[in-house]
Amino acid sequence: MSLKTSILPVGIIQQSKTDNIENNRDRLAAAARKLAADGARLIVNQELHDSLYFCQTEDTCAFDLATEIDGKATEFYSNLAKELKVVLVTSLFERRAPGLYHNTSVVFETDGTVAGKYRKMHIPDDPAYYEKFYFTPGDLGFKPISTSVGKLGVLVCWDQWYPEAARLMALKGAEILIYPTAIGWESTDTLEEKERPREAWITVKRGHAVANGIPVVTVNRVGHESDPSGATGGILFWGTSFVAGPQGEFLYKAPDDREAVEIVNIDMKRSENVRRWWPFLRDRRIDAYSEITKRFISR
Repeated sequence: MSLKTSILPVGIIQQSKTDNIENNRDRLAAAARKLAADGARLIVNQELHDSLYFCQTEDTCAFDLATEIDGKATEFYSNLAKELKVVLVTSLFERRAPGLYHNTSVVFETDGTVAGKYRKMHIPDDPAYYEKFYFTPGDLGFKPISTSVGKLGVLVCWDQWYPEAARLMALKGAEILIYPTAIGWESTDTLEEKERPREAWITVKRGHAVANGIPVVTVNRVGHESDPSGATGGILFWGTSFVAGPQGEFLYKAPDDREAVEIVNIDMKRSENVRRWWPFLRDRRIDAYSEITKRFISR
């Protein structure tokens, strides 16, 4: 990691979205410029930040939102990264070929080049989250993206529930786990039911930080988005973007009801000490884990 200091200033952009893609990009760019002016070296955005979360319904017209990786969207974010001289993590609806689409995170280097990309591996299919209709599961595997600020283990939303994904990123040298996310409450949920999934969502990723001894950055969207079909009351995205250190400690937590643009300083050398104190990687029983690749084990 080519940093003159161990402190990495990470900018997060938690925003609400509209159906106006140009407006969404302009607001994101304005937030990124503020973060860069304040010293951010790495800027992380939420999942599918260019548009509303279109997966609430199954609509073939929504495929028109997709973009080629070398298209207009990537040109916009490439120019932004180059202008600000930051590493920029984006989340795009990728049109790979006619009828073949992915939920893809593209990471831009400080000179605007594509440092790498990650295609979402775990695809949900739940009420109001009909992602299997739109996205083909990723085929790039769990590979950290090397950048000038370190090796980034970029995963996307539903990937967050799978310790295997986080572990493989860590074993391949990821120095930080990053989760662009779009998750929220259904309007008819009780208060208790609303709190349970959000707390689980926070806890599981703090667990990834602890188990792997590396920081975790999660950036979620915020605000209400209506269900175009009217079948539900829409999704109230719960924000609560957060950064956790390598012992799961909170370094920052955003509000659940409004936008947030924030810089969080992460000590990238702390992971080395934490892994010395808690040598979980040393004590793994790799000789006893072969059955982990089975779907289920019945005894």
